[in-house]
Amino acid sequence: MSLANQHVNVAMMTSGGLAPCLSSSISQLVHHWSKALSEGKISGLTFIMYIDGYKGVLTGDSFELPQDVWSKCDALNYLGGSPIGNSRVKLTNIKDCLARGFIKEGETPLEVAAQQLMKDKINVLHTIGGDDTNTQAAELSKYILDKHGGKVVVIGMPKTIDNDVYPIHQTFGADTAAHQGALYFENIVSESTANPRMLILHECMGRDSGYLTAATALCYRERLSKQTFVEGFTTSKESRDVHAIWIPEVSLDLKKEAARLKQVMDKHGCVNVFFGEGTGIEEIVKNMEAAGEQVPRDAFGHVALAKINPGAYFSSHLSELVGAEKTLVQKSGYFARAAAANGFDRDLIGKCAQAGVASAIEGVSGCMGQDEDKKGMPIRAIEFERIKGGKPFDIKQEWFVNMMKDIGQSV
Repeated sequence: MSLANQHVNVAMMTSGGLAPCLSSSISQLVHHWSKALSEGKISGLTFIMYIDGYKGVLTGDSFELPQDVWSKCDALNYLGGSPIGNSRVKLTNIKDCLARGFIKEGETPLEVAAQQLMKDKINVLHTIGGDDTNTQAAELSKYILDKHGGKVVVIGMPKTIDNDVYPIHQTFGADTAAHQGALYFENIVSESTANPRMLILHECMGRDSGYLTAATALCYRERLSKQTFVEGFTTSKESRDVHAIWIPEVSLDLKKEAARLKQVMDKHGCVNVFFGEGTGIEEIVKNMEAAGEQVPRDAFGHVALAKINPGAYFSSHLSELVGAEKTLVQKSGYFARAAAANGFDRDLIGKCAQAGVASAIEGVSGCMGQDEDKKGMPIRAIEFERIKGGKPFDIKQEWFVNMMKDIGQSV
């Protein structure tokens, strides 16, 4: 059902972990909806902002964005985090929603959320989040249609620094996060001069995909190539380079890698390893389960990586093998994901917001993005049933193959 020439009530929510795109997405959506109103494509417009993601939808915690603020929202393009707050809530996890006080005994999250959207007379819901957030929104929209005969157009905005959503070519925030992680390590690498035989383990986010780790390494090496060093001193481009990249998609023989890296340590007095937080998780989880330990998981059933601590695992296993006198584990994830969107991401978000508003007015739901399965990878509202997380990083890409060859690591 088309929304053309109608007053449209537009709701927005951000959900899941942070990414450098949440604030910019809201800014761009407000801009393009306002433009649709000024161009006469719709007759009226109201913005409802749900606070703290699905928590706000379940509890009715929201606010209406005053019209005199709409033009000021461009400033959000340059702000990190979310201006309306996030939370991790799964609408099909009744037990979790009940325990957290979002619903009452006997209620279901889907019904409570549906009633709230209908009470607020929402025509369009913009969900700014990862694959879980957007597929849940699709379930909610279907539930409203099937159970109540209502219609809420859902337009997802694909947020994840992991860049691991099928069939989307590039998710929002991933490029920014890679550049921010590189900036972070540009300072951290100086710690290699603080102690002889220093091992630095740089942990990047990425549960199932090595994209962010690889892209961060690429961005860092580009920054390193522009730095000037003075010959004769112990610190050099080679000592500050990335010496290893460990990601889930590349099999890791730790003893073999340690033998290679010990040679680097002997030559430069330091070793710098970039690794994804999901690397080696299966092995760590198996060891925990074999020992009878409980594996911590979040509301979605994902292993709680912060509590598993892969960095400590690699630190304890690698330090002795390479003869490190001191080991430093540093995580760039929170620094990188909390940044404001860069120019690349703002441009991508803007194009998706523009197409998303047009799709919503036409009454077509979907998750916005460059559709890899379509010729030319057009930006379109991708059918929710095709949206799926866990897309692995393609290690056959020329830039990655060349980088691995350059640092002397086999793939």
